[in-house]
Amino acid sequence: MILERHELQLHGHRVSYRTAGSGPALLLLHGIASSSETWERGAALLCERFTVIAPDLLGHGGSATPRGDYSLGAHASGARDVANALGQERVTVVGHSLGGGIAMQFAYQFPERTERLVLVSSGGLGREVHALLRAAALPGADYVLPALTSRPLVGIGRGIGGLLGRVGLEPGGDLGVLARGFASLDNPGSRQAFLHTVRAVIEPGGQRVSAGDRLALAATLPTLIVWGERDSIIPAAHGAAARAAMPGSRFEVFPGAGHMPHDDDPGRFAELLTDFYETTDGARLEHDHWRPALGDPA
Repeated sequence: MILERHELQLHGHRVSYRTAGSGPALLLLHGIASSSETWERGAALLCERFTVIAPDLLGHGGSATPRGDYSLGAHASGARDVANALGQERVTVVGHSLGGGIAMQFAYQFPERTERLVLVSSGGLGREVHALLRAAALPGADYVLPALTSRPLVGIGRGIGGLLGRVGLEPGGDLGVLARGFASLDNPGSRQAFLHTVRAVIEPGGQRVSAGDRLALAATLPTLIVWGERDSIIPAAHGAAARAAMPGSRFEVFPGAGHMPHDDDPGRFAELLTDFYETTDGARLEHDHWRPALGDPA
């Protein structure tokens, strides 16, 4: 089954999304400089069992690129609004890379809407992140991006990958993922949205946002963590550490896969996600579920 692309207006902005299937709702959130297309191969299999909803985050894919808030909280609110618009009160939220950070924020902000949490090569679980993404947080990146994403380079899908090749780094594997992401930033709006999003979560020294102090709060939320063994953008050690900090969570590593395990092996990903859903009971949390765990005010 092919995911069908649609558009809706949220708060005056165009939001593109893909959807298909029927059954319990999966809300799939992509990574930075990516789009809902990243889920296409796995979602085509998941549609046989679930209603799949995969939005393009604001500033990405076919969605608008407004001036505004590109924080994790804003993206989480936008994801909730897409689910609302499509009549989905409760979802299993699945996030890849940046989308993983948004998924965790979604679960924290809207526990009453979240049945399960699935983190795929997720951001927000440790400091380390690829040097090219750290570089995007540097002063002056605003002036470098247009050169890396100029029309002649983008026209053949090379972007930064072409520059990497000149210094002996072939843009295959995870470098290819980064190259395609940079190549998608082919207009001023998408470049500014990318920079605002990067700088909300990354600084030159690494990831600046960490969910580490809140992971124990997820003890009552069924959680699946998926990683590629050879992920060079965000190391798999982050997933292992998160597993240890999240009682009852499940951690699965895809041998030989990089930063995109759901795309490297979509069949296994769909089977794993389906098994996780069918062997867990969806959480039934209240909107103030976290309050007792936060301690009494001084």
